[in-house]
Amino acid sequence: MKLSGNKILITGATAGIGLALLEAFLEKDNQIIALGRNEEKLKALALSDPRIIPFVGDLSHKNCLEELVLFIEQKHPDLNILINNAGIQYNYLFLEEPHLSSKIAQEIKINLSVPIQMIGLLLPTLEQNKNAAIVNVSSGLALAPKMMAPVYCGTKAGLHIFSQALRYQLDTIKVFEIIPPLVDTAMTAGRGKGKIHPQQLAKEFMLAFQKNHFEVNIGKVKWLKIVQRISPSLASRIMKGY
Repeated sequence: MKLSGNKILITGATAGIGLALLEAFLEKDNQIIALGRNEEKLKALALSDPRIIPFVGDLSHKNCLEELVLFIEQKHPDLNILINNAGIQYNYLFLEEPHLSSKIAQEIKINLSVPIQMIGLLLPTLEQNKNAAIVNVSSGLALAPKMMAPVYCGTKAGLHIFSQALRYQLDTIKVFEIIPPLVDTAMTAGRGKGKIHPQQLAKEFMLAFQKNHFEVNIGKVKWLKIVQRISPSLASRIMKGY
């Protein structure tokens, strides 16, 4: 993949992994359509660099997705890279969670349904442009789940399998998947040890992206996959209470 001269849409671009990817691609001289819900943060990003194009919206709302697609088709038909990064994780026990239905619906929508819909709606635009790619951010928890986030793990496993299957379908558009370990972001605040910085993830991904390594295992995920091949039961025990 060519690292410069692209027009890239990044969801969840104002913090964490999304912001780190935005900064990494700016260093390579790309234009970024930054999507997020925080208008103030997006305005600040746009003021910091003229190559950043802000789009304020909540993709869990159907009208936002429709407005975004129209915005791309009318004003940015040269979009050639889509990065599905936005995600949410709730930690709870099914027998004890009072808001179970709403949390299940929201996690499935944001983590799985919306990225798939985005891809389907933007494929005609991506297909018209050179150096086209889709990048889905899943999780090491797609490979070995943890006890407290079964829906999150399920949605990331779904995105993992979807990415593989879509890769079989597409010839001119490359499908990448970032599989991170625990990353130091707002979503993981107060949980876990040995987190990596988002900038480390972005650095590893850029190297793999340039070399067309489609399944990008970040940090400890490389070791998790080795353990999983040797002893799936050990991998499950490690991740169960993670």
